[in-house]
Amino acid sequence: MPATPPLLELPFLAELTAQRRDIHAHPELAFDEYRTADMVARELERYGLEVHRGIARTGVVGVLRAGDSSKMIGLRADMDALPLAEMNEFPHHSKHQGKMHACGHDGHTAILLGAARYLATHRDFDGTVVFIFQPAEESEGGAAVMIEDGLFDRFPVDAVFGLHNWPGIPVGEMMVMAGPVMAGTCAFEIIVRGHGCHAAMPHQGVDSIVAGSQLVQALQTVVSRTLHPCESAVVSVTQFHAGEAWNIIPEEVVLRGTIRSFKPEVQENVERAIERLCSGIAAANGAQISVRFDHRYPPTVNSVAEASFCQGVAASIFGEEQVLTDVLPSMGAEDFAYMLREKPGCYVWLGNGPGTGGCTLHNPHYDFNDELLTLGVSYWVKLVEQALPRV
Repeated sequence: MPATPPLLELPFLAELTAQRRDIHAHPELAFDEYRTADMVARELERYGLEVHRGIARTGVVGVLRAGDSSKMIGLRADMDALPLAEMNEFPHHSKHQGKMHACGHDGHTAILLGAARYLATHRDFDGTVVFIFQPAEESEGGAAVMIEDGLFDRFPVDAVFGLHNWPGIPVGEMMVMAGPVMAGTCAFEIIVRGHGCHAAMPHQGVDSIVAGSQLVQALQTVVSRTLHPCESAVVSVTQFHAGEAWNIIPEEVVLRGTIRSFKPEVQENVERAIERLCSGIAAANGAQISVRFDHRYPPTVNSVAEASFCQGVAASIFGEEQVLTDVLPSMGAEDFAYMLREKPGCYVWLGNGPGTGGCTLHNPHYDFNDELLTLGVSYWVKLVEQALPRV
């Protein structure tokens, strides 16, 4: 069969763009993506795919087969939006107050739909493609729930691949790297218990605010003074809750924040350092301090072979110089990590443009760049054809 040209001509591009904008205008939050899932399932059925629903409540899986090979690969797109009030005024702005597609999942869903539509009519591959439309990527771990619901038991893919738009990378470029590309994330909550008293008589109490303030400052030394200088982690305190009156030293202070790291051993070192600081500051102030860690997404780590393969796929579309292979990984987190813990695979960043005017991820002025639709569909199609080649 003749090779597919690097960039496809999509006769349905206008319809695909309208679908993307319709999803943007009707954002749905984690595990509530019923309208989006209905649209995805309806389109996949229209293309002639085998459709499965109800995996992780609103997840949709489409299956497309060609040839005789037993090889199977998975392609994943996320569908959920964010609890954010949109500040854009274009016609396809969010119609749901307080909800917004501020991360481009509307575009990811449209790209994967476009790839399914193209491949359904151009089955120039040998094997099975599993199109995974995942709910609840934003903080709720929809990928883990799909796996718990038997995703890879029912669809035992040999490898799984993900794609995310990336503001700050020019359109027409793609980041493809082996190893860690997104950090693991862990939330923490620290409770400082002192002895409440009148603010005019501090000697009668144990000042939880003073102890909590010392702890905030001390936490800034965890990364700089606990880890090897070449290791990476972030410890950020994001909440400090204390008191309700101007003349009372409160009994209790609550601190909350996040830890980001790329390696389990680094995460362990950070946690032990935080525990030591809590113990020491508690003793120094005569307070009681407890800490609780809430482990959330693991690091997103691309397997070497699949990353190398995807670099070749990207180079065949964008050109070798447009494939970024030595970029600093992001301290943001991504629940595609759960899929990469189960299967080899690769997660790539597709350039969304400069990010000017607030067009950055999780910003109320963000919008997915529709120029990426053709680029993304071309990448998925070329990846399928090269991963499942016809003899």
